[in-house]
Amino acid sequence: MAVTVTLEPAGRCRWDEPVRITVRGLAPGQPVTLRASLRDEKGALFRAHARYCADAAGLLDLERAPALGGSFAGLEPMGLFWALEPEEPLTRLVKRDVQTPFVVELEVLDGHEPEAQRLLGRAVHKRDFLAPGVRREPVRAGRVRATLFLPPGSKPFPGILDLFGSSGGLCEYRASLLAGHGFAVLALAYFRFEDLPEHLNDVCLEYFEEAVNFMLQHPKSLCACSFGPTSIPWR
Repeated sequence: MAVTVTLEPAGRCRWDEPVRITVRGLAPGQPVTLRASLRDEKGALFRAHARYCADAAGLLDLERAPALGGSFAGLEPMGLFWALEPEEPLTRLVKRDVQTPFVVELEVLDGHEPEAQRLLGRAVHKRDFLAPGVRREPVRAGRVRATLFLPPGSKPFPGILDLFGSSGGLCEYRASLLAGHGFAVLALAYFRFEDLPEHLNDVCLEYFEEAVNFMLQHPKSLCACSFGPTSIPWR
């Protein structure tokens, strides 16, 4: 029987959606290594791997089978996604263009690394950042430099002012994902972007008040504020 790799949802889904990974057609108790990889928009390579053993029926279901080592251990159905590490040290995984997906390649290798070499099966999965119907609108209003993400529909949505990124610029990926869950989100740049100040110490607090007022006056927003970590949500 040929080895097949199945992902649910098949083909593609959003970055923050769980994916169920199963491998069929293995021998009972067969040791295998699963390997995940993706390249970011600058070509940097990120990888993760884990060692597993098939069950008595030759099935490997990551929701039931614990990893025996590798990039992680234990029952971690999404481990191959959240454990991705850069090939080049100190390279951070950042989604710069939320209008395109990350493409994740999954491979099943016979045996356990480092001896595992023979490729048994392969699958490719696209991980989107914009849910169907979500609108992305660049905002240049007064001093405000931002991108507004709006869920589909005509009613007002809970509004979020998303201050994201300690190195400046305009970070959109968390805002785009939140919009897919029913929030109107303003991803706000506040330094080192277009005509904004180059240094954080030069940012005026009135700038944030202007951004809040923009959201308060927007017909699709009921405004709140969000402050949080600066990493892509994995789970």
